[in-house]
Amino acid sequence: MPNIDNALEGKLALITGASGGIGAACARALYLQNVHLAMTYSSSEDKILALEEELWALRNNHAPDAANPIISTHKVDVGSAADLERLFRSIRDLHGQDGPDILVSNAGYGRRIPDIADISVDEFDYTITVNLRAAFILSKLAIPHMAARGWGRIIYVSSLAAHGGGINGCHYAASKAGLHGLMKNLATKHAKDGITVNDVAPAMIGETGMIPDEKFVEGTPGDVRNIPVGRLGTPREVANVVLMFCQTGYLTGQSVLLSGGLK
Repeated sequence: MPNIDNALEGKLALITGASGGIGAACARALYLQNVHLAMTYSSSEDKILALEEELWALRNNHAPDAANPIISTHKVDVGSAADLERLFRSIRDLHGQDGPDILVSNAGYGRRIPDIADISVDEFDYTITVNLRAAFILSKLAIPHMAARGWGRIIYVSSLAAHGGGINGCHYAASKAGLHGLMKNLATKHAKDGITVNDVAPAMIGETGMIPDEKFVEGTPGDVRNIPVGRLGTPREVANVVLMFCQTGYLTGQSVLLSGGLK
């Protein structure tokens, strides 16, 4: 049997959109595994700084005598290729390596516009840019470092919309379906390099900027009365799937639909 390496301690994870509910939950889960973090945000500096303080406290309570992993925060517009390239230069300067070992491409955008007639071309283009093109550029920048080390984990945060459901409209569905295709292709091509590529496709996750609470989705297909388990999902449950992807090197090319049974 070849040497199997699923250890996360000492690895570096890049999490985009870390100031939001799902990104912050992923940061907490990985930090408790002794993973160094590079976390991006777009505008909510107060939230990312509060998360950083929370992580330090969480770590000190969890293992007060252990060395603290390094945390860096980065203001980034994921819709800008120049900003993403600058991010990787900052990672090199602050963490001493050319890229992350773990990429959680989580930052996203989605306006609820159900009718195609109401979706402008600019809205479509911007949604694709933030949700799909950014993941492509991040992967393009991260894969050379991962391949050189023979170890990498890429996780895209997709959506039920990629499978034909959701409440946001076809522009959002197209962007998330594109992520699914990107994942499948890269998983096949880079398995030989020790890199796994997967996506988690959540639906109706509460405590997020997109869905703050149950009332927000009342009367839509995502109404909790339509969800078999009878409630919204939580960011921590999404992070549980992300952590599983990170810790399971035999799992690649897969999309996990996290929807409470909603189809």
